[in-house]
Formats: sequence, structure tokens, C-alpha cells
Amino acid sequence: MSGTAVSKEPVPRRRLSINQYILTIVLFAGSFIMIVPFLWMLITSFDWAARLNITFPPKIWPEEPSIRTFEVAFTNIKMFLYIGNSTLVSAGVILISSLSALLSGYALSKLRFKGANIVLLLALSTMMIPFEMTMIPQYLLFSELGLVDNYLAFYLPAMNYAFGTFLAKAFFDQLPSSLREAAVLDGAKEFTVFSRVYLPLCTPIIATMVILLFLGVWNDMLWPLLILKSASKYTIQIGLAMFTYNNGINQQPSIIMAATTASLIPVIAVYLFLQRYIIESIALSGIKQ
Repeated sequence: MSGTAVSKEPVPRRRLSINQYILTIVLFAGSFIMIVPFLWMLITSFDWAARLNITFPPKIWPEEPSIRTFEVAFTNIKMFLYIGNSTLVSAGVILISSLSALLSGYALSKLRFKGANIVLLLALSTMMIPFEMTMIPQYLLFSELGLVDNYLAFYLPAMNYAFGTFLAKAFFDQLPSSLREAAVLDGAKEFTVFSRVYLPLCTPIIATMVILLFLGVWNDMLWPLLILKSASKYTIQIGLAMFTYNNGINQQPSIIMAATTASLIPVIAVYLFLQRYIIESIALSGIKQ
């Protein structure tokens, strides 16, 4: 048999530099520090022995593994009611904020009216004002309108989502304007162009806003505590806080941990369902016309 055999040499692996090793160690250390409290909460939530007191340092396995902690938590705390209330508030805020941000972002990006940059700058400037500074005036306003202890006090402020407007504008800037021009030439109205042409392309940015809004609304406690008066309208964070306050932080710790773990399930589920769209949104580098 004629011919020369070609020798295949193994491709050398790319070695990591010292800086990359240091960065990897720092990231692992940071991740470990952040995940330890969550693991402690999870382990304690299944430890029936920790219903009376909690041990320190944290254990790596429950002393008495049991799901009775969750049974007691759902018996003593109106978890389904509070989770339902939080879901109702979150859904309304997400719908209103996302629609408002998409409409305003589309207008600022594609309509190109005079003063668009000034409008965007004014909208973004509202993000520089801490909520604690506007909380009291906002409460007094809703009190005069008779909206205290009403979920409208969550929905109306949701129309001002400046950060979402900024995200939406940046996303629409990456989409070709030729799509709008072609639709307008075909006789489409502006809202039709937005809803039929551009909105179907906005799945990544919508998913990003949904996760950010859901995390913010679900974990918010200050504004619900101020505006809600009826126990039947409490959100999950107020319900957990009231149970902890009435029983003491050192009483029934495993029950509190079980309730807290249960309250995190919707957040984790939403994130796991939508995370791929966030990655797609970040990786999107633009569409050339």
C-alpha cells in the first residue's frame, strides 16, 4: 500500500493563566458565600428537630428529616391566600409595566419625534430618586383618591417603568426600521405595525422584563405593608413577616424556613422557565438591514 501515513498529534490544551485561576477561585468563593444561606434555609426547612431552636454552625443534613414542617407552615400561615394575592399583584404589575415600557420604547426608537432624547432622559432621571423619598407623597395621593387597601395602588404606578422603557428602546434600536417602513407603505397603522410586526420579535426582552418585575414585586414588602390594611389582601412577604413577628424570630425556626422556602418556589419556577430568553436577549448582537 503506497502513501504516507499522516501522524495526528494531540492538540495541546490551552492552559489557564494565573489571573484566570485567581478569577475562577474568587468566583467560586463568591458563589459559595451567596449559596450558603439558601442551603441553610433549605436544610432547616426539612429538619423537624429545628422547630424549637436552630443550631449553629449550620448542619449539612437535617437531624430529623421530615415534611411535617411544611404541613405545619401551611396550617398556621395562610400560604395559599398570600401566594394568590402576590400572584394577582405581580401579574397586574407585569402586564401594565411591560406594555407601557414596550409602547414607550417603540415610540422613542422608531417614531423619532422631536425631543425624544429629552423624554428618555427625563424618564431615566426618575430612577435616581429613591422610592423612600416619594413613598409618603405617593401614599397621601392614593389616600386622597380612596385607593388605600386597593390593588390599584400597585397597578397605577406600574405605568411608569423607566428602566423597562430604556431596555425596550435599546432592543427596538437593534431591529431594522425597514420593517416599519414596509408595513406603513402597505397601509398599516402605527399600532398595527407595533403589534403585528415588532411585538412578535420582542420575546427575549419581554422575558427579561417579566423576571425583573416579578422578582421586584414578589419580594417587595415596604409598599404593600404601607398601602394594605386588610389581612385578606396581604402579600406573601407581609404574611411571613407577620407570622415571624407574632411568634418571634427564634420560635419555630424550621416552620419559618419551610414557609420561606415555599414562597420561593414561584420565583425559581419563573426564572427557570424564562432564563433561556434572558441569555438570548444578552447574546443578541443586532440585526443588519
